[in-house]
Amino acid sequence: MKLVVVSAGLSVPSSTRLLGDRLAAAVAQASAVDVQVVELRELAVEIAHNFTNGFAGQRLSAAIDAVTGADGLIVVTPVFSASYSGLFKSFFDVIDPDALAGKPVLIAATGGTARHSLVLEHALRPLFSYLRAIVVPTGVYAASEDWGAEGLDGRIERAAGELAGLMTGAPKAARPAADEIVPFEQQLAALRPAG
Repeated sequence: MKLVVVSAGLSVPSSTRLLGDRLAAAVAQASAVDVQVVELRELAVEIAHNFTNGFAGQRLSAAIDAVTGADGLIVVTPVFSASYSGLFKSFFDVIDPDALAGKPVLIAATGGTARHSLVLEHALRPLFSYLRAIVVPTGVYAASEDWGAEGLDGRIERAAGELAGLMTGAPKAARPAADEIVPFEQQLAALRPAG
């Protein structure tokens, strides 16, 4: 199966690319995939030319073919002004709106602060829902303080497992024991004063 990572990171090295690589490695542990990375930074000029002349250049055309021909996608963007970057949106604007219908997509983003973590739900998930892709339930956001901290690895593994499951048609993974739900009545009872 073919997995394509679309990274909209602009710097080198890029935390956006790093998150995409870690997600791809986690998917590869769960399922046999061939991974290809599309760095949008390298396609910025061709994306702009496509808007003005209506034709994709050679490298942009190859990237579009890779994305539309993939069995699954990991899409990662840095947060700019509380949303995805313009480069990220522009790339998906030049792709046929029907080309991603039914394709499993794992959404992810990076940012300087945890305050922007809802970008996954208010920007990325609606975009890929509009494109009729199948967005995995768990999106991954990594703020600067998340790198090396507890929790990011678990989110990466959960999201990667969900994407691998959608790509292979495998049944949904069992809920981890750590997510055990305590009935509301028990939570209320625990708050009552003793006596």
